[in-house]
Amino acid sequence: MTPELDGFRDAVRRFVDGEVAPHQQRWREQQHVDRDLWHKGGAMGILCADIPEQYGGSGGSFAHQAIVFEELGYCGDMAFGIHVHAIVAHYLLNQGTEAQKLKYLPKLASGEMVAAIAMSEPGAGSDLKGIRTTAVKTADGYKVNGSKTFISNGYLADLVVVVVKTDADAGAKGVSLLLMETKENPGFRVGRILEKVGQKGQDTCELFFDNAHVALDNVLGGAEGQGFAQLMTELPYERTILGVAGVAAIERALRLTIDHTRERRAFGQALIEMQNTRFVLAEIKTEATIARIFIDRCIAETIAGRMDTVTASMAKYWISDLQCKVIDQCVQLFGGYGYMLEYPIAQMYVDARVQRIYGGANEIMKEIIARSL
Repeated sequence: MTPELDGFRDAVRRFVDGEVAPHQQRWREQQHVDRDLWHKGGAMGILCADIPEQYGGSGGSFAHQAIVFEELGYCGDMAFGIHVHAIVAHYLLNQGTEAQKLKYLPKLASGEMVAAIAMSEPGAGSDLKGIRTTAVKTADGYKVNGSKTFISNGYLADLVVVVVKTDADAGAKGVSLLLMETKENPGFRVGRILEKVGQKGQDTCELFFDNAHVALDNVLGGAEGQGFAQLMTELPYERTILGVAGVAAIERALRLTIDHTRERRAFGQALIEMQNTRFVLAEIKTEATIARIFIDRCIAETIAGRMDTVTASMAKYWISDLQCKVIDQCVQLFGGYGYMLEYPIAQMYVDARVQRIYGGANEIMKEIIARSL
């Protein structure tokens, strides 16, 4: 942290306190954030905080973007899909043609367009080689057919990076990423917003493609067959983000539980005065400190452009596992109140579980790490 980053954090915290935190319950009920939030986030400069100014971004480093993710985590937000939005922006920045960057990045930075990435299918999750969505090249573009599921930002998305097979017989080399604009695209259809265990304010949807149109020059990077390599290159950024969010959740859970155990009394004393409570909190504080040191190193490596697949996989798997374990322990210390959704710790409990699944299931993360041994 620097004085400049401290000032940025203060501004982001004020934005989150005013525009995000007060609306969590309403967004859970309507299953998506307000569209206007994206415009406000764009005006604030937080949607693409680490994208260069020449492409409409704020020109900061990953430290700036990590601060945004942390502050959203500290307020308990799991609705504002800025994480996926930032991931798509980096696909464009690092893998797109110059024309693609100039066309789309300013619109993502301003909130004019909301972005999603469509990987998972009903029969293909972590195994991306098993996707069945196809794209056939025609004289005026690509015709995309198939379906995707579990797509965050799917309901509001204006731009979707769709993982498709452009050559069904070429294996991984037949995978391409297409930039699909959703508006006035008659072959594109959004299915229902899925009823999840947690993260109910996040618009996670099914997407359907029935000869959906993609322009010829909207193959990410300008050439077919690069999709799998592009995915492998960009997934460490996504997994680092999940680690950042996980540590923020751990730190918030610890803070909430310390406050509760100081106030809650049993058998004539505050819960925090009981040895079991103190020992559990001591363990959590130690683990939270270790996680913070690790993720700070990951942030530094990402800023330096050195973040690798194995380290990102370690961060994603270990921190998300720890997040679920810590929050479960905190729920226990809240007692019956910890099972009531009006208490933030209960909401954190149901929101946390998917962290071990999306971004690549933790079992896949361990396989990636094992291959480096």
